[in-house]
Amino acid sequence: MIIINVKEGESLDKALKRFKKKFEKTGVLRELRSRQAFEKKSVARRHEIKHAIYKQNMNLDTTA
Repeated sequence: MIIINVKEGESLDKALKRFKKKFEKTGVLRELRSRQAFEKKSVARRHEIKHAIYKQNMNLDTTA
């Protein structure tokens, strides 16, 4: 359970923004979406490898 303490004089919008950021960091929504449909281990591994290659290429582009 995520708890956000609203500080004295803090607007509700800022508190909501902090909540959304904390919620996103926990990865609850991402995990929920991944559990909607079963993904075979080979497909998941392939997806991880493609993502790693993409990240590596992004790092190479920024350094060059």
